Amino acid sequence: MTFRITLCITVFALGIGLRAQTANGVSAEDEAQIAERIRGLEAESDRLAGEARTLLADLRKLEAERNLQVGRVREAQAAIVEIQNSIEGTAQRLLALEAQRIAQLPAMETQLVDMYKRGRSGFARLVLSAGGIREFGRATRAAAAMLRASEERVTQHRATAQALSQERANLEAELDARRKREAEARLAQGAADKAVAGRAALLTRVDSQRDVNARLAGELQVEQARLKQQEAEQIAADDTPAVSNAPAAPRSPTISTFGSTGPPRGSLLWPVSGRVTGRFGRRVSPTEDPAAANGIEIASREGNLVRALHSGTVSFAGPLEGFGNLVIVDHGDNTLSVYGYLGSVSVNRDDMVMSGAELGRVGLAPAGTATLFLEIRIDGRSVDPVQWLRPL
Repeated sequence: MTFRITLCITVFALGIGLRAQTANGVSAEDEAQIAERIRGLEAESDRLAGEARTLLADLRKLEAERNLQVGRVREAQAAIVEIQNSIEGTAQRLLALEAQRIAQLPAMETQLVDMYKRGRSGFARLVLSAGGIREFGRATRAAAAMLRASEERVTQHRATAQALSQERANLEAELDARRKREAEARLAQGAADKAVAGRAALLTRVDSQRDVNARLAGELQVEQARLKQQEAEQIAADDTPAVSNAPAAPRSPTISTFGSTGPPRGSLLWPVSGRVTGRFGRRVSPTEDPAAANGIEIASREGNLVRALHSGTVSFAGPLEGFGNLVIVDHGDNTLSVYGYLGSVSVNRDDMVMSGAELGRVGLAPAGTATLFLEIRIDGRSVDPVQWLRPL
């Protein structure tokens, strides 16, 4: 962020310095500086493009992993519902078996009472008490049938109850395992969601940096082309013979500057009412942008008017990361005034403004307080704005 802010202001300062030198021609050193900065921005853009491609590939892989985990969560949830239904069915069958056992209790009790009355040899006496062959056969078959029926009912009841209990235990164990898998899948999905969000945010920041670099490179290229055109026009004008009675070319109106022909130090009106809370060249905290030490911070009321220190041309008006909305006014003679933390901007680029003209409204600094950032740059260097403002 510091690099982009410093580079942006340096670009404007460089462009203004070059425009101020067009009357005397453009030096090879100035053109080399522009070309070098363009190459630096293009190299940085290439690096960011490669980083963006890598981030995009990572993002796609993470999204695929997240979708896989979402599928696992849904699969586990469906299995849990199925197992719960099976457990419910098994519980119903156990209840039915228990009801059947209870219904059979009277008959079994009667049979057990009868067996008790007969004693151990009761069935034997029943068989031996038969009066004839036929009665003996019937008694034998009846006794055997009673024994088999009793044994089968008891054995079947026990086996069925045992099987259902085991089935229910197995289902409950499977349910616990499925719930554990669902919890693990949910944790993996949460981690994948977090990773996707982190990569997407990083990709957004890289794209934003690429946009800033592309804009600055474009402005430098436009400035480079303009200077070359002016240099060609100057060469053509030098080669043209002077005509004594030719009308003089119209000259653009001059703008007063802070230099030797401009207002003296300590004479400029304050851009906003308030008090200085951040001095020029101060030591900034780790949470602040180091570029903030290049100017002063004036505590004011949010929404207060911000006015131009002096007449000039707006060379930048718009958002800049770390400084909110920013306005830069070119006063000529390599002099700039910079106004940051604006809540809103009232001017556009290339607008001519007079001293005291409204530039915007006070907004919030990164710390959350209503503040105006003010910086003055002369010949590419930041100077203490307080020395140019009227004493309070």
